[in-house]
Amino acid sequence: MNWMNVEETLRGAEAPLFWVGAFTVASLALWLLYRLLSGFRIWVLGNGQLLSPKLGKWAVVTGATDGIGKSYAEELARRGFSMMLISRSQDKLEDVARSLEDQYKVETRTIAVDFGRSDIYDKIEAGLTGLEIGVLVNNVGVSYTYPEYYLQIPQLDNFITNMINVNVTSVCQVSSSPTTLSKGVVLNISSASGMYPLPLLTVYSSTKAFVDFFSRGLQEEYRRQGIIIQSVLPFFVATKMTRIRKPTLDKPTPERYVAAELATVGLQGQTNGYFPHAVMGWLTTKLVPCNLVILFGARMNRLQRTGYLQRKKLREQRNGDQLQEQVNGDKLREQRNGDSLKND
Repeated sequence: MNWMNVEETLRGAEAPLFWVGAFTVASLALWLLYRLLSGFRIWVLGNGQLLSPKLGKWAVVTGATDGIGKSYAEELARRGFSMMLISRSQDKLEDVARSLEDQYKVETRTIAVDFGRSDIYDKIEAGLTGLEIGVLVNNVGVSYTYPEYYLQIPQLDNFITNMINVNVTSVCQVSSSPTTLSKGVVLNISSASGMYPLPLLTVYSSTKAFVDFFSRGLQEEYRRQGIIIQSVLPFFVATKMTRIRKPTLDKPTPERYVAAELATVGLQGQTNGYFPHAVMGWLTTKLVPCNLVILFGARMNRLQRTGYLQRKKLREQRNGDQLQEQVNGDKLREQRNGDSLKND
C-alpha cells in the first residue's frame, strides 16, 4: 500500500521535475551563450572606433614618459589626438613630445610636475584650461622598490605620503578638473593588485583598490551625462616598473596591452584590458578562493623579497671588497713612494 502511494507520488512529480530541470538547463545554456557572445563582442570585435578626436581634440596622459603611459600617448596620438603629456621629467617629456610630433604630426604640450607633491594642481589646472579634452588617462603610479613587510619599509612615513600622493591623490585631483570630467572618456589605471589584498605590497595594493572603487563609483554618478569612466586592472606588463624585460603571452609589451585595452572602452566599466589577463582575473576572483590567492601572493612576494635582499647584500659585499682593494692599493702606492723618497 505504501509503495503504491510512493509510486503515485513520484509519477505525479515527474512532470514538474522535468520542467524544473529543463528550465535550469535552458537558463544555463542561455547564460553560457550570453557570456560567449559578450566575450566575442569585447575581445574579438572590440570597440576600437570609439576613441577618436570627435570626443574632443585633446588627450591627457599622466605618467606619460615610460611604460604603459607612454604607450597610451603613442596610441592616442596615432588616432589623431593632440597630446597633453604630464610627468616629472621635463627632458623626458620633451623627448616623447618630439617623437609624437615627428611620427604622428600632432600638436603636443607638456606639464612637468612631481606627483609626489600636493601643491602641483594649480599648475596642472592652468595648463588644461581652455583645452577640449576628449580622453584622460590617469596612469601615473609608483610601487615598492621590493616587497617588504609594512613596518620594515625604509622611511615609512615618507613612503606612505609619496605613494598616496602619486597613486590616489593624483587620480582624484586631475579628475576633479572641470575640463576633464565634463565629457568624453576617463581611464583610471588601477592594477590587478587591487582586486584582492597583496601582502608585502600592501600599501600599493590598497591604493590600487581605491582607484578601482573610485572609478566604478564615479561611473555610476556620471554615466547619465554620457561620460565613460573605466577602471583598468592589468596584471604584469613588461615595463620598467615591473622589471620584466622579456614579454610573453601573459606579460605583454605595453604597446600590445594598450591596443587591446582601448578596444574594451565603452564595453566594460571594469576591465583587465587584455584577454589573457581577463582569464587570470576570472580564475583568481571567481574560481580560486580569495584566501588561497592571498596566501600565494604572500609566498611569491616573500621569495622576491628574499632574493632582492640577498642580491643587495652581495652587491654591498662586492662594493666593500672593491673599496678595501682600492684602499690597500693606495697604501701600497704611498709606501712605494715613501721608499723611493728615502732612497733618493
